[in-house]
Amino acid sequence: MLRSQISRRVFTLAASAAVLSLGLAAQASAAEITLKYAFFAPEGTFPGQQMLHWAEEMKKRTNGKVEVQTFPGGTLLGAREMWDGVTMGITDIGLSAPSYDPGRFPLSSGIALPLGFPDATTASRVLWEVTNEFEPKEFERFKVIAMFTSEPGYLMTREPVRSEADLKGMRVRATGSGVPVINALGGSAVGMAMPEVPQAVQTGVVQGVMTSREVLQDFRLAENLKYVTDYPMVVTTFAAVMDKNRYEKLPDDVKQVIEELGDEIHAWTGNYHDNKNVQGALEWSAKEHGLQVVELSGEEYGKWDKTLQPLVDQWIVEADKKGLLGDKYIARVVELRDQQ
Repeated sequence: MLRSQISRRVFTLAASAAVLSLGLAAQASAAEITLKYAFFAPEGTFPGQQMLHWAEEMKKRTNGKVEVQTFPGGTLLGAREMWDGVTMGITDIGLSAPSYDPGRFPLSSGIALPLGFPDATTASRVLWEVTNEFEPKEFERFKVIAMFTSEPGYLMTREPVRSEADLKGMRVRATGSGVPVINALGGSAVGMAMPEVPQAVQTGVVQGVMTSREVLQDFRLAENLKYVTDYPMVVTTFAAVMDKNRYEKLPDDVKQVIEELGDEIHAWTGNYHDNKNVQGALEWSAKEHGLQVVELSGEEYGKWDKTLQPLVDQWIVEADKKGLLGDKYIARVVELRDQQ
């Protein structure tokens, strides 16, 4: 039912997109090829900055032959509409989060398990490499042009969390694969959209959040959440895709540039997110609001690892039942994670 509703919504958007494209065509008249690139979140987010960087590099490396028109903030397609919007031609390129839709992307969802990634740079590299190696059937209709992840989520709380006992019963905002993680550790996961979180934190509806740490500054959460527990949890995955038929119609020199950027963009985005986005937020939060980093003892760290391992094991069992080689996929992810 949901998929049919989305398809109807996407079909309705197609007419609007066609009119919009006509109005924008004149702006890109100097270019031989114009590509529309849509994303559901604002331009200022790190995936939005990636989109701008990719567009600039395409124009520069094709000597102006390709003009990329960016549509951030859901101005063309929302998160749930993105994949169908690409196949229907509403946008040439769509950027969304496979980890938000594990039913549609069952193998790629494995990256979003609690696998101990140290940062976004590492997780983004691993995601790109395993996708190229395993060639998941879930992407068979698409040409994947970019992949990357957020940094792993961390607990940010009103009171310090140094043990599972401290977390027991605490209401923590979490989404996607973060929900079973919080619940397994004894907390109570609460789902809500990120724009609702600041008020929920301020009013005590939740006592913490689990997500990547740039939100401390972006949403001013550091005013109330003074503690970050130094234990990496789960990442959010992102993929930018084109319809395969649309991609194959592009000239060979343009396809070559797209291939080059695919091999580079995960590193650019991971570095941007880790070193500017997140690190900047942590420094601001410490300076302006006295943010403190809580270190788990070695014993407690091991307990958390042991508590969360069954989530990984169960995913492997379910993936193997579907013929997805889940055990080999996770083994390769861990191998690549540990490579320098």
